[in-house]
Amino acid sequence: MEIHIEIIGWLFMTLSGIHVIFPGYFKWKTELVGLSLMNRQMMYVHTFFIALTVFLMGLLCVTSSELLVTSELGKNVTLGLAVFWTVRLFIQFFVYSKDLWRGKAFETSVHILFAFLWLYCSGVFWMTYLL
Repeated sequence: MEIHIEIIGWLFMTLSGIHVIFPGYFKWKTELVGLSLMNRQMMYVHTFFIALTVFLMGLLCVTSSELLVTSELGKNVTLGLAVFWTVRLFIQFFVYSKDLWRGKAFETSVHILFAFLWLYCSGVFWMTYLL
C-alpha cells in the first residue's frame, strides 16, 4: 500500500499545481465580473486553499506513507482521506451537471480521468484503513 500512497501523494502535489492555471483557463476575469468583490475574491482564496490542502495531503502521503499504513494515527488519517475522496467521487457523478462534459471530447476525457483518479484514491485509502 505504501507505494500507492506515495503515487497518490505525487499526483496530489501535481494536481495542486494545476490550480494555478484555473483563473486563466476558466476566464475568471471576464466570467466573474458580474459577481460582488467578496464573491470574486472568495473564488480566488478558496481555490488557493483547495490547492494548498491538496498539496499538503500529497506531501503527507509522500513523506509519511509508512506511518499512514502502520500506525493507529495513520489509519485514522487514511479513514479521513478515504471519506474525503469518496465524497469527491460522489460529487463527480451526482453534483456536476453532465452538460459540462457530455458530447465534448476533451471535457469527457477529463471527467473520466478524474473519476478514475478519485476512485483510485478512495480505494487505496479505504484499503489502507481496513487492512
